[in-house]
Amino acid sequence: MAAKNTIDGYIDSVGDYFKKLPELPRGGREFFVMVLPWIALIFGILGVLSAISSFGLFSYFAPGMYWGGADVVGRGMLSVVLALVSSVLLLMAFKGTKEKKAQGWKLFYYSEVVMLVSNIILFSVGGIIMTLLGFYILYQIRSYYK
Repeated sequence: MAAKNTIDGYIDSVGDYFKKLPELPRGGREFFVMVLPWIALIFGILGVLSAISSFGLFSYFAPGMYWGGADVVGRGMLSVVLALVSSVLLLMAFKGTKEKKAQGWKLFYYSEVVMLVSNIILFSVGGIIMTLLGFYILYQIRSYYK
């Protein structure tokens, strides 16, 4: 067990909350272990491409968006940057999750943390719920990654 003031200690302490939830059946856990690398790869590529195109759209529409308030532009640009960071983390997680290494699992976890922050900034209730579901699945399959 890692010390509580380290990143691993934080990950463990968050995991304590998810341990109280019902456990996925073994077949379900093995399915998610099998598809996790491909989820990381596909959503990583799509996320990077969409973030790059979003930067272009924000650059084009930013002057008009200031009529809606600088807050809209700032939150939007921050969410695009966070989506790009999350997508790059997913791409970095591909190899580790494919090889069932703990480092790959952690990179996927960090990507979820970044997306949770983005969803909170955007006040996206649906996004927050989906991210929490992602955490639940990640903690269900954590033992498969060494």
